[in-house]
Amino acid sequence: MEPLSGGRPPNPTSTRDRGQAAVRDLRRLPKAHLHLHFTGSMRPSTLLDLADKYGVHLPEALRGGEPPKLRATDERGWFRFQRLYDIARSCLRTPEDIQRLVREAAEEDVRDGSRWLEIQVDPTSYAPRLGGLIPALEIILDAVRSASRETGLGIRVLVAANRMKHPLDARTLARLAVRYADQGVVGFGLSNDERRGFARDFDRAFAIAREGGLLAAPHGGELSGPASVRDCLDDLHAGRIGHGVRAAEDAALLRRLASREVTCEVCPASNVALGVYEKPEDVPLRTLFDAGVPMALGADDPLLFGARLAAQYEIARTAHGFTDAELAELARQSVRGSRAPQDEQQRLLAEIDGWLAG
Repeated sequence: MEPLSGGRPPNPTSTRDRGQAAVRDLRRLPKAHLHLHFTGSMRPSTLLDLADKYGVHLPEALRGGEPPKLRATDERGWFRFQRLYDIARSCLRTPEDIQRLVREAAEEDVRDGSRWLEIQVDPTSYAPRLGGLIPALEIILDAVRSASRETGLGIRVLVAANRMKHPLDARTLARLAVRYADQGVVGFGLSNDERRGFARDFDRAFAIAREGGLLAAPHGGELSGPASVRDCLDDLHAGRIGHGVRAAEDAALLRRLASREVTCEVCPASNVALGVYEKPEDVPLRTLFDAGVPMALGADDPLLFGARLAAQYEIARTAHGFTDAELAELARQSVRGSRAPQDEQQRLLAEIDGWLAG
């Protein structure tokens, strides 16, 4: 895509804002990052290195130095997006590649002010090259632990099923996720094109995950409208919604999300990149915020969308007029919506207050 109406991703270190003489650096705002996909977290330079290492031919869209132009509101556009993602994923072949990806993703998050990261992954996508499903998840979790030690970033994993696959596969993944709940897995998701199939087809997988103590965090309300968010709530008993932004089209649904304190993982840059909204100003951040719906801004797939975490907060600032006090509240909502331990949450909330006071 062309990031944000054809320009570069917004600069989160800008020092002027709507008549204010100075504004606080958004990279210094402590925050939790709750919507980041595994392969999509990769640095473009790392993709080029790995492709060269393994002799993988990358299309121009992945080697041109700028985010590809994408639009996924039709079947062809989504297929192209998925094809680019699959090509990038094919370059992750060894435990060392996985270690590098997670370490670099953590470094990028720390640079953007993240103090807690919940990264989402479907281990079946990596299993063929990593010795099977269980070894793949164990390699990923080992990489997460190593990166957390090296960077100081708290990192946990959401195991995600693919709604394009059979629901029985999702049940297998849910059982696996529960098995590793004490080793870094905190949630269970459902990704890929939400226009395909029905959320209720995956109800048993999510029941397994919830009964095992995991957060239910399926995607909904991005490419499909408010009904897909209701399905996530009614059929999967979601505690968090991946995206959820289309809930803004239904006032009753907004009230329901707010009253239940269900956090929506809103990803403004990817919403524009995929054609859900035409420009950053169209993403209904203010509608959700004013309705009291908790939000956690996320980068989704920065490899393909070109904007990492702090840039999402800059969109809220520049395109939607969020004040620093409101941006601090967004950061608090991200922390409260996370699976970080309570003492960690309280520490981060105090750091956010310090950013605002400073």
